[in-house]
Amino acid sequence: MSRKTAGLIAFGIIVFVLYAFGIEFYNAVWTFPANRAIPLMILALVGTGVFTSIKLGFPQIRYFWHGVQVTRGIYDNPEDEGDLNHFRALSTALSATVGIGNIAGVATALYYGGPGALFWMWVTAFFGTTLKFAESTLALKYRTVDEQGFTHGGPMYTIERGLGKNWRWLAVTFAAFAIICSFATGNAIQSFTVSDQIYSEFAQVLGTQHFLTLKHQIWSGFNLSIEQVFNGLAMAGIVALVIIGGIRRIGKVTGYLAPIMGIIYVISAFLILVAHLSTLGESFKLIFTMAFNPPAQIAGVGGGTFLVIMNTMLWGVKRGLYSNEAGQGSAAIAHSTAKTKYPVREGSVAMLGPFIDTIVICTLTGLSILVTGAWHHTEFYVNRIDPSFAGDLLNSSLLTSFAFKEGLSWIFGYGDKIITLSVLLFAISTAISWSFYGDRATDYLFGERAILPYKWIYVAFVFIGGIASLEPVWAFGDAALGFMTFPNLISLILLSGVLKKMTKEYFAKDWKKT
Repeated sequence: MSRKTAGLIAFGIIVFVLYAFGIEFYNAVWTFPANRAIPLMILALVGTGVFTSIKLGFPQIRYFWHGVQVTRGIYDNPEDEGDLNHFRALSTALSATVGIGNIAGVATALYYGGPGALFWMWVTAFFGTTLKFAESTLALKYRTVDEQGFTHGGPMYTIERGLGKNWRWLAVTFAAFAIICSFATGNAIQSFTVSDQIYSEFAQVLGTQHFLTLKHQIWSGFNLSIEQVFNGLAMAGIVALVIIGGIRRIGKVTGYLAPIMGIIYVISAFLILVAHLSTLGESFKLIFTMAFNPPAQIAGVGGGTFLVIMNTMLWGVKRGLYSNEAGQGSAAIAHSTAKTKYPVREGSVAMLGPFIDTIVICTLTGLSILVTGAWHHTEFYVNRIDPSFAGDLLNSSLLTSFAFKEGLSWIFGYGDKIITLSVLLFAISTAISWSFYGDRATDYLFGERAILPYKWIYVAFVFIGGIASLEPVWAFGDAALGFMTFPNLISLILLSGVLKKMTKEYFAKDWKKT
């Protein structure tokens, strides 16, 4: 069976299941089974991370510095096959991962899971670093190069070429969900967050009854303003202008955007922590205490307490995966474009992603929300700690905006504008890079002719995200993300022996003398 036929069948099955059972079927990987066991996605993601870390001898510790050295360009060779040097391959991957998850995703994790969710984000990042090393190394090993010299790689090629054509169905499954995930996780969620943030800025100035900001009920549960429509059109236009250029232009654009947006955000968050050093220790105490012993007055004791802990873990793992994409397989597509003949070398570069994304940037976001007391405006705080709290509940980027406004008030009163700027830069950069991931999955399934139609559909989803509602967008993105991750994790386990041999052979050489 050809890839095209298999792809059409896969999409047919996905649509049928969605029609017959609804989004709840796909969300099942993130929810608690009837017997109150740990959700399947947590077991699969953390379990595979632990397995590969042990089997490879904890490369996230042993080879981390080598990845730093490679990223600096010490081993770059322009004559090697590939599209981007090591730094730009990492920048492209980071621009897709360092995004809304670092602003809105962390805030959402704290909103529902409390401070302890940040600890489980760290755990996901630590073991996810090994997964990023593994999936990127294998993506380099099994990539192909076409007649024009462009690379084609990622988990779909790893599965088909590494495990054999009998496993093509698994590769097709990954590619199908990668395309869907590109429309939601890397696209609509980004556009939604930008639109929501900009709408709140206009509403502060014009009020909510102005003809631009007044929300009209389109149907039950869905309200829309003219300003949101403008936001969606603007975002769609910007993304459309860039993604037609292909990976080389994407690499160039993101190579500038990623460092700029990272520096602005990190400096701002660092200044907040400096101003709140007196509460920093208490914030860390909250993180560790509530990771294992969150308040459970409402749920009761015993099994109720267990469910509260699992809920905190769930939100930490879910948002950790969304933030750094470790184990998901998407970043491996970007890393497969690197100019190198040593797959392990780029794998060591890929390990820097979760560290920069989650250990550094997400931690700064989470601590900013905690030290400023902004986390009191969460559902977790009101339901489990102080039901009498009278402040507004704030979720997503609006919670982070509040924290930055409060935290930077000692310098100026417009800290929330830093979040608006960061959301805009992060979202555009992420949407641009994710278009490449969907582009490669589309090419794998349907060939080069399908890429342009894919891009126009992608642009349409940018607009849809700009006018959509919060819960449906995140639910759709999480579901696609979960089902995209499973095929990649299966391939990592089955090819772990090959990966161990490659790693051992590469680091047996003294690269200091090369």
